[in-house]
Amino acid sequence: MQKLVITGGVALEGEIKASGAKNAALPLLACALLTDEPMTFVNVPDLADVHTMLKLLEELGCKVTQEGHKVTIDASHITSTEAPYDLVKTMRASILVLGPLLARFGKAKVSLPGGCSIGARPVDQHIKGLKALGADISIEHGYVTAHADKLVGTNIVTDMVTVTGTENLLMAAVLAEGTTVLANAAREPEVADLANCLVKMGAKIKGIGSPQMEIEGVKKLHGTTYRVISDRIEVGSFLVAAVMTKGKIRVTDCDPHTLTAVLEKLEEAGAKVTTGEDWIEVDGTGEHQAVDIRTAPYPGFPTDMQSQIAVCLSLADGTSLVTEKIFENRFKYTDELTKMGANIKVEGNTAFITGVDKYTGAVVVAPDLRAGAALVIAGLAAEGCTCVEQIQYIQRGYENFEEKIRSLGGIIERVDVEDRTDRDRMMRKMSLAAY
Repeated sequence: MQKLVITGGVALEGEIKASGAKNAALPLLACALLTDEPMTFVNVPDLADVHTMLKLLEELGCKVTQEGHKVTIDASHITSTEAPYDLVKTMRASILVLGPLLARFGKAKVSLPGGCSIGARPVDQHIKGLKALGADISIEHGYVTAHADKLVGTNIVTDMVTVTGTENLLMAAVLAEGTTVLANAAREPEVADLANCLVKMGAKIKGIGSPQMEIEGVKKLHGTTYRVISDRIEVGSFLVAAVMTKGKIRVTDCDPHTLTAVLEKLEEAGAKVTTGEDWIEVDGTGEHQAVDIRTAPYPGFPTDMQSQIAVCLSLADGTSLVTEKIFENRFKYTDELTKMGANIKVEGNTAFITGVDKYTGAVVVAPDLRAGAALVIAGLAAEGCTCVEQIQYIQRGYENFEEKIRSLGGIIERVDVEDRTDRDRMMRKMSLAAY
């Protein structure tokens, strides 16, 4: 079993380049199902979730070729419209093949998705919208089965803002007959990225980036080449790490406008933030103050940055309130932070965080993807050594994570540990090496 061992107390300094966005790449790869012509994507991150999606597309009959961060998908000879449980169970984004399969082939069977256990993420809004477009849908034995002789445009108002729901309905609507108005649509940059790619494929979409999109259906989409946007959550995570360690870093090849809510909170907490057209620089050498955070759909503070900012606020002066409005189980990491010395009290969907003087290294377990990254960040700021277990979560969303940390001066190592004895021996060794 692999674990990450971090020796803390080193300020991160230097420059890194942002990777392609996981949450943009996954729906983009799925949209290749909408055309019988090859689709080429560049700036695709090398991540476990991406590998899972590519394997799923191959299971459906797609021909997939990959050269580094360039992926070409040929969906001209689909052999199946069923997404099997053994693949879908590992990644929620697998549900994104439902819309395009239904739109192009008139049928789809997709297992109900899995992924990180951060809370209920039902697909009811996906189903509601597809039914409105004319699909017959049933849920039996853990599978969503959908059929439609044809999809017909209509007005759809989702009961809540849903990113994957918006993406699924958008992909279904582009090949529907007539016009679809998608209201209460998610505004996330990743949704806009998908819409922009669909337009490049020949789709007709108005209102991209707004809460209401109008889609005029077309009979056919064509292949194209498209570049995946940078990963704003990865960028935000590294900015927080710099602040945590009282360092100074610059992240390039990114879009500062997609991180406005995060940058504002970092400045409010005492960091100095400078931005350019495609770069962000943060100086965290000053004193850090408590701030209140409330997660919200974009352009609000992203739920995927909640655990990282909480780690930072645990060392700030004063008491911060972090309110989680998206996923109800997103505070599982707080018990792990407490092992490192954090003072956090959770009541319902709010965490009361009183700043402490320091973290101390400990053995902690990553409960999900973003919390795993947050625990690594805590370890970078802690005294002594920290061992983060269940790092398979981190591998789902952060490309070359350790390498990027090391390039900034952080001390981190991936190790194989068979049992608790090996782990304890390794921790003692690392602790001695740190002094």
